Formats: sequence, C-alpha cells, structure tokens
Amino acid sequence: MLDIQLRKLLEHGRESGVPDMADVPMPAAREIYTALLTATDLPVADVDIDDHRIDGPGGALPLRLYRPRGRSGRRGAALYLHGGGFCVGRPQDYDGLCSQLCLEADCIVVQVDYRLAPEHPFPAAIDDAWAALQWLSQHAESIGADTGRLIVAGDSAGANLAAVMALMARDRGGPALRQQTLVYPVVTAAPGQFDSYRTHGEGYTLTTRLMARFNDAYLGDAQVPADWRAAPLMADTHSGLPPALVQVAGFDPLHDEGLAYAEALADAGTPVSLVTYPGLAHGFISMGGAVTAARLAVSQVASAWREAFAAPPDPTPA
Repeated sequence: MLDIQLRKLLEHGRESGVPDMADVPMPAAREIYTALLTATDLPVADVDIDDHRIDGPGGALPLRLYRPRGRSGRRGAALYLHGGGFCVGRPQDYDGLCSQLCLEADCIVVQVDYRLAPEHPFPAAIDDAWAALQWLSQHAESIGADTGRLIVAGDSAGANLAAVMALMARDRGGPALRQQTLVYPVVTAAPGQFDSYRTHGEGYTLTTRLMARFNDAYLGDAQVPADWRAAPLMADTHSGLPPALVQVAGFDPLHDEGLAYAEALADAGTPVSLVTYPGLAHGFISMGGAVTAARLAVSQVASAWREAFAAPPDPTPA
C-alpha cells in the first residue's frame, strides 16, 4: 500500500498541475525539481554551510560543505552526490537533507556541484565526482575531517556516482572508504530492463519516460556503453568494496535494479544492508519534511554513518 502521506502529496501535485519533467525543456525541469524538493525536504539544520571552489577537470568545481557548529575535534566526512538523473538538481536543493545528516551523524558532509547533461554528458559527472573525492581525501584535515574516515553516498543518479566512486577507489588504490550509501541507485544504462519499470513506471514520482529522457541526455549519442562507469552493475567484480547500505522504495521503477545491485554486492562478499521502504516512491530521501517514513530513512542513513565512522579501520588494503 502506498504511504498515506505520500499519496496525499501525489494527489496535491496532480491537482496543482505539476507537469512530468519529461514534457518540459530542461531548464524548466530543473526549476520543477528544485520546487519539489523545497516543498518536501527537511528544514535546514543549525550547522555551518560554506561554499568552496576547487580545480576540476572542466574548470572551477563548486563544493558545498556542511560542518557541525561549535564542536571540536576531527570527525568523519561523507561525499554526498545528489540525484536528478544526471540532468537536474544542485547542492542547494539538498541543504535540508545534508545539513540534517551532518547534525545527526556528527560528521562533515561535502556536496559537489557536478556538471549536468545534456550540456555535459557522460562521463563529466563521474570526472567531477572523482575530483571531489580526491580533494576530500587530500584536504580532509583542512576542513576538520579525518582522512581515515570517509564515506561516499548519493541518491538515484547520485547513488550511481557513489557506487562508481567506490569501484574506482578500489581499482585505483584509494582513497580507503568506510562505507557506501546507495539510495534507490541507478545501476544500469538501459532503463526498462527490470519488471519494476512496468509495474511502477507511471503514476508515481518517477516515470519510465523521464528515466529514458535522462538516460538519453546523459549518454548523448552513444548507445548503451560497455563502460561500467555508466552502469556499475556491469563491473567485472563487486568484491573488495566498502560495506553498503542500499535503500529502495516499493513504488519505484528503480526498485528491482537496486535489489540487483545489493545482490551483486552480497554475492561478491561485500557486506550489504538492504532496506526496502515498501510504501514509498522514488525521491523519498528528500521528503523527510512531509512524510514520516521518509524521515525514518534519513535517520537510518545517519545511524549507518555513525556506526561506520566509529568502527576500527579495515586492515585490508584498498
């Protein structure tokens, strides 16, 4: 059964005439995305929020930092990669979520304003995310973080990037990561190949049509690439990766591929916690201000981060 609070949100959206982002120009889709998250996300927590710029592969790369206020000592840090189909979204849209995670997990959260498609197709977002992770690893102490306690996290397209960051860090000898948090991840480059696209691809928060539009914009003129960075489920092996928290929603076209990725991790011996929110739909991690079950999901992420930061480092080489 669809969560009652979420059902009311969807009904309100239909009555208000909010269009499917698949049907409007990309600039308008970005405005709709921002408005939707602003209406449902958690309030911004009382933390310090600062903007930085670093050298990125495409020029200056903006970062947004969230730090606990008035607390001393070094703490763990999480690189959070926002969702939006690689085409919409910006760090400011996630201020509520990331500031609350910063407060509840007592950690530093870093967002990167990675380049968006179609202006910057694959692999621009990956290159920017990797540059941000490298910067965080190399400059952790300068922002009050502990180099030995790093996490990668994200939702939807951002979870794709987080999964790719974990694979790249393993293959390139670091940085060592304590954990990866993947919230309803995109892990294939072929929308529609799982049954959940047919059962939940219309009528909820994410449509199959919108996923196809985002996918086409992100991959550009390329066909489904043989590059696992576009589809981390295609990676040769999922062993030797940091423990994962995978959250999926019952009413989400991405439900089945999230399950498939969790299974791939588990089959390879990577510790994974898979949590299904059966009454929720895609985007729930940014609905904590309006849906109680979504707020619980945020707290679960914060709890998993606290546990990962408190654990002793893994002696196994990256």
